[in-house]
Amino acid sequence: MDVFIEKLLVTDAENLLNFELENRTFFEEMVPSRGDEYYNPEIFKKRHESLLEEQVKGGSYFYLIKDKDSSIIGRINLVDIDESKKIGHLGYRVGQAHTRKGIANKALKILVETVTDKGIKQIKAKTTINNIASQRVLEKNGFKRIATSSEQFEMNGKKLNFVYYALTISSC
Repeated sequence: MDVFIEKLLVTDAENLLNFELENRTFFEEMVPSRGDEYYNPEIFKKRHESLLEEQVKGGSYFYLIKDKDSSIIGRINLVDIDESKKIGHLGYRVGQAHTRKGIANKALKILVETVTDKGIKQIKAKTTINNIASQRVLEKNGFKRIATSSEQFEMNGKKLNFVYYALTISSC
């Protein structure tokens, strides 16, 4: 499947909200819930606008993962960029209907190439200990496991830890 990443635009708000709503239950199996308020159309629109403002300022890059028909099939972001150290923090999610197709792997490869051109030297990531698929995507893309949190949190009735990864980009 052909996969593209495109910078988040103001015109993406409605389709992005629909994507999030369609996949809410699936996402909340692997990551903490964003809460009911997040899915309120007015609040979502304001949050979307603030992400666009943050993107313009350069502190974060927000991308949508799209297929050949320009349908949203996921999101991938580099946020909380430390401009002095050139370090950013990765986040991504792929819709349930598109898992196990290599989409996250392809999108992450594209993102790494894209942000390398912007001078990013290191990308940090975290996932939950039970999210083996996400760990594999990170490792396939050269991320090294650097730590597992000793602190546990409860999600969906399970006690979990976060696993931390980092990718150092040497071509900068």
